[in-house]
Amino acid sequence: MRLDQITWQEAEAYLKRSRGIILPTGSTEQHGPMGLIGTDALCAQTVAEGAGEIADACVAPTLAYTPAPFNMAFPGTISISEPLFEALICEILEAVISHGFDRIYFLNGHGANLAPLQRAADKFEPAKTRIRNWWDFPAVDALRRQYYDDWEGMHATPSEIAITQATHRTVSPGIAAAPPEKLSPEYIRQHAGDRHGPPDQHRRRFPDGRVGSHSALATPEHGSALLEAAATAVAGDYADLLGGR
Repeated sequence: MRLDQITWQEAEAYLKRSRGIILPTGSTEQHGPMGLIGTDALCAQTVAEGAGEIADACVAPTLAYTPAPFNMAFPGTISISEPLFEALICEILEAVISHGFDRIYFLNGHGANLAPLQRAADKFEPAKTRIRNWWDFPAVDALRRQYYDDWEGMHATPSEIAITQATHRTVSPGIAAAPPEKLSPEYIRQHAGDRHGPPDQHRRRFPDGRVGSHSALATPEHGSALLEAAATAVAGDYADLLGGR
């Protein structure tokens, strides 16, 4: 169930049977020539809603305004600072914990969110928090490797675009029909967690917005399979968090 689509009485009734909540986090940033600007938030939200249906979990509104400074040279990107994002997470945690939620599951879709999410979560013991990316699970990663192998890349990935194709719309590849420059393993290690350079430098290095990702390999059919695998895996991981009392 969506927290923003129930009444306070329904929320009160839910808290009598469960103290868990799923909180999706994404971004509002460019995702290459065929990726929607809201891709990270849309993926996290859709997977969270699927997991919520399986696990009978309450799903909070998705946080879509998050740190993405490296993409600010691309129109449409909206970035907030890490300190502001961390402070926002802390206030959200204070609010949900005050109502009785004590198992908070962050489902993330944007690498730059991870460090501030963890810093915020560390401040709220004894409430239990867990932070996962929707692609962290073996069943999901196996599909990504099967479909795209090294062309998954780092940004505007075909897996995330496939999910938005299945749930929202498909954009013609345009210039993304050609594969981008393939990244070295060293580059991927050095820039994991969205550790990219200043906006102008980043756009010069990756002028169409893709970072080693062959977005045009995405299909809605892939997206449906990835979504099912991710929702199932998240539901199981969320249940594990609930059981860890």
